[in-house]
Amino acid sequence: MTAVPEPSPAAAIPGTEPESLKLSPLPPFKPDLYERAWQSIPHPTLPLLATAHSKSATVFSLSTLSEHSVLTNGHERSVRAATWKPNLPPHQLCLVTGSFDSTAGLWRWEDEARAGGGGETGDGGDGDLAVEITAGGAKNGAGGGDNDDEAEEKDWELIVVLDGHDSEVKSVQFSPSGQFLATCSRDKSVWIWEDVGASEGDDEWETVAVLNEHEGDVKAVAWCPDTPNRNNRGRYSSDVLASASYDDTVRIWREDGEGEWVCVAVLQGHKGTVWGVQWEPSPKSGSFPRLLTWSADKTIRVWTLKEEDEEEEAPQHAWGGLGRIPNTMRRSLKEDWRCTATLPAVHTRDIYSAAWSAETGMVASAGSDGLIALYREDPPSPSNASSDVNGHGTTEEDEAMAELDGDLHLSNGRGTAAPGPGQWKLVAMYSGAHGPFEINHVTWCKRYDAGCPPEKKGVEEMLITTGDDGVVRPWKIS
Repeated sequence: MTAVPEPSPAAAIPGTEPESLKLSPLPPFKPDLYERAWQSIPHPTLPLLATAHSKSATVFSLSTLSEHSVLTNGHERSVRAATWKPNLPPHQLCLVTGSFDSTAGLWRWEDEARAGGGGETGDGGDGDLAVEITAGGAKNGAGGGDNDDEAEEKDWELIVVLDGHDSEVKSVQFSPSGQFLATCSRDKSVWIWEDVGASEGDDEWETVAVLNEHEGDVKAVAWCPDTPNRNNRGRYSSDVLASASYDDTVRIWREDGEGEWVCVAVLQGHKGTVWGVQWEPSPKSGSFPRLLTWSADKTIRVWTLKEEDEEEEAPQHAWGGLGRIPNTMRRSLKEDWRCTATLPAVHTRDIYSAAWSAETGMVASAGSDGLIALYREDPPSPSNASSDVNGHGTTEEDEAMAELDGDLHLSNGRGTAAPGPGQWKLVAMYSGAHGPFEINHVTWCKRYDAGCPPEKKGVEEMLITTGDDGVVRPWKIS
C-alpha cells in the first residue's frame, strides 16, 4: 500500500458556524494493518482498543499506541465488528467478533498470574492497573518473558462460535449487564442471545429472540446504556435495543412481561440507509436517553421519546397510520419517538459512523467523504416551547391546531419535537483525515498515551478513526 498522505484541516463550509475547536492528528497506532479496517472499540474500563479487520481482530494498547495482542484463526472471512463483555475483573478479557462468514465468535484472554491481585472490576482511572494490563500484553498476549508455556497461556482462545445467521454479521453488542448479546446481519434479522451459564466461565448461550421485521440488511444494533431513567418503563424489562437498517428505518425493541421481544417503535424520516445508531450516554435533566442515527442521506438525527404516565391511555389518533408495522408492535406497548434535531449538514457523501461523548456531550461523525466533523449542543432556551427538526419553535397549542387540521402526524418519528432540545452547532472539521480513503468508524475514548499530561491520563478524551487504509488514528481536541 502506498504511503498515506497526512490529513489536513477542512476548508470552511459556507453557512456554518466558525470553528471553535481544533482537531489535531496524533501518531497512529502501530503497526499499520495495511488492509481495510472496519471499526475500533475501546474497552469499557481498561486502556485497550479492539480493531476489526481482515479475518482477525487486533487489540491495541492505549498507553503505548501499539499492538497488545491479536485474535486469529477463528473466522473464514473478514471480521466486521467487535464488542467487549462488560463487568469482568481486569485480568479477564472477553471479546465477541462478528464476521462476514455469518458467525459471531466469543474469545477469552486471561492472565492467571494476576488473577488474585485485582479488584472485582477494572477501573480505567487506576494508574497501576493501566500499566499492569498494558505491560502484561505484548504481542499475542505474552508477558514478554522467555517461557513459551506462559506466553501460550496468555493467547486469546476462541471459546464459542454462535451461528444461525444466513449471511454476513454486521454488528455485535453486549447489553450493559453482559447478560444479552445482540447480533444483526445482511439476512435482515436481529438475534438476541442470553448467557445462561451458572458462572462466567460456563459460556452457555441460548437464542432468546430472532427479530425479522426489518425489510433490508440490518446494519447496526445498540443497547440503551444503564442510566437511572432507563428503568422507569414499568411495562417492560429494563433492557432496550435499537437496530438500524438498509430499509431506511430504526426500530426499538423491548422485552414484554411475557418474556417476548417486541418492536415498540419504528423511527422513520431518513431518506437512505441508516448506517448506525447510538444511545445518549449521559442524559441530562432526568429524561430517558435520546437516540442518535446517521444515514446515507448525509444527515444525523436526534430522536426523543415522548414519555407518558403508565396509566395514561394514548388518544385514539395516536394509534392511526401504523401502515406496515406488524402486529407484534401491539398498542399496549407502543412508544412515541420523535425526531427533535438534525445536526448541521456538512458531509457530502454517506455518513458511516458517529459517536456521542459521555463526558462532553459532543458528537463526532465521519464517513465516505473522509471528513471528520465535531458538533456541540448549546443549552436549550428557557422556554416551554418545543422545536421542530429545523429548530423552529412550536407551542402545545400550535401542535393541537395542526393535528386537528391534519397537518401533524403522530406516527413514530414523524411528529414535532419534544420540549427542551438545544441547538446543535458545528465546532470543528478535518478533511482528508485518512488521505483519499473512506473512514469507516469514529469513536471516543480516554487518553493514556505518553503525550498526555499525567494528571489527565484516564480523564482527557480523544477521538479514534478507522479507515479503508488500515490506519487507526487518534485525534486530539483542543
